[in-house]
Amino acid sequence: MERDLTQGSALKNIIIFSFPFFISNFLQTFYGMADLFIVGQYNEAASLSGVSIGSQVMHMLTVMIVGLAMGTTVMIGRYVGEKKENEKRTVIGNTVLLFLSVSLLLTVILLLCINPIIAVMLTPKEAVQETKLYLAICFMGIPFITAYNVISSIFRGLGDSKSPMIFVAFACFFNITLDYLFIGYFDMHAAGAALGTVLSQVISVGAAFIAIIRKKLIIVKKEHFHLHKPTIVSILKIGFPICIQDGLIQISFIIITVIANSRGVHIAASVGVVEKIIGFLFLVPSSMLSSISAICAQCIGTRQPKRAARTLKYGCFIALCFGMLFTVICQFISEPVLSLFTDESIVVMYGSQYLRSYVADCIFAAVSFSFSGFFTAYGYSVISFLHNIASIILVRVPGAYLASRFYPDTLFPMGLASPLGSLLSAVICINVYLHLKKRKRFDA
Repeated sequence: MERDLTQGSALKNIIIFSFPFFISNFLQTFYGMADLFIVGQYNEAASLSGVSIGSQVMHMLTVMIVGLAMGTTVMIGRYVGEKKENEKRTVIGNTVLLFLSVSLLLTVILLLCINPIIAVMLTPKEAVQETKLYLAICFMGIPFITAYNVISSIFRGLGDSKSPMIFVAFACFFNITLDYLFIGYFDMHAAGAALGTVLSQVISVGAAFIAIIRKKLIIVKKEHFHLHKPTIVSILKIGFPICIQDGLIQISFIIITVIANSRGVHIAASVGVVEKIIGFLFLVPSSMLSSISAICAQCIGTRQPKRAARTLKYGCFIALCFGMLFTVICQFISEPVLSLFTDESIVVMYGSQYLRSYVADCIFAAVSFSFSGFFTAYGYSVISFLHNIASIILVRVPGAYLASRFYPDTLFPMGLASPLGSLLSAVICINVYLHLKKRKRFDA
């Protein structure tokens, strides 16, 4: 259902639009965390490490797909604002063609590269078999994972963030149910977690298609599925830099995981669990990034640059408040939170050290993510790409490596690498924004 986000209170709009987005991301992250939680209840560190490593690879692929699909969200948002119905439907049809091809190609390539991926990750030998099974099953489900995220990007471009929330609710319920069935009852370890994830995505996509067809939520005719090169180029021009940016961010996380993996299975498990927790805490800045992009795209289509700027301000403020709250709370509850995933005291100890420092990333990412969403709506997604590259090369990776070398007995210093990297990104974003504003690049 299409919704005009350019009328009424800008603050009210971003809250109303971002809340279902937040819930959708929460549910998606929750059932990812549920995999680790349920595996931790029934299996040892090898299975836990296998799921954490495998799910990190899958998370990287998913965020890259979501990043690429951001081009669709922004293009549809602009055409909704400009009331260009045929162009909007052409974007939807070409998005389906583009992502169908991408998902099939990815599936084939990744299934052939499982062993090299495991080797690159420096997977502890105790977890190799578990990781291999997890990745093989998840890679076969990539078309369905892609389909869900593309459908969600289309709805959000139309101003509808509620439908994706409903679709992912189906996936969440069935994922947790299937996890307990496959892991708890059939004792399938990491393979059970992967199978539950893929089947739940299949159910979610099925529910989405049924809703689209029965309620006629998206009406696209045959001619809109004809390849239109300018449309594909426009989608890629916006989405590709975000895709690469998100991929490189995840690669930096994977490099950090590799550093942790080289220090043994317990530290590998600790870092893997904390990455899941941080993924949950990052729901707010991530939701704001996508919400700001979608809303500002419509504002640009209706020539309302001041409203777009207010949307950025409100989104950044909301994300900052949550980031500071999370940072304070995690200083006191890190050990109880880690204990939910495992009863191995050494994993809890290392994990709580890592979480207490890493959580500060939520503060600085609130700023950089919000500005990235704003830049993307204006078609300047390359800015987000560049500031994240600088963050990764100059701070995140070298910081984590040096911390692991000079502080081998604790993970607290290693956890500071990501917040410091996001701080650099935030500083760059603010300065670029002020520069472009001075040159009146946001006036149209």
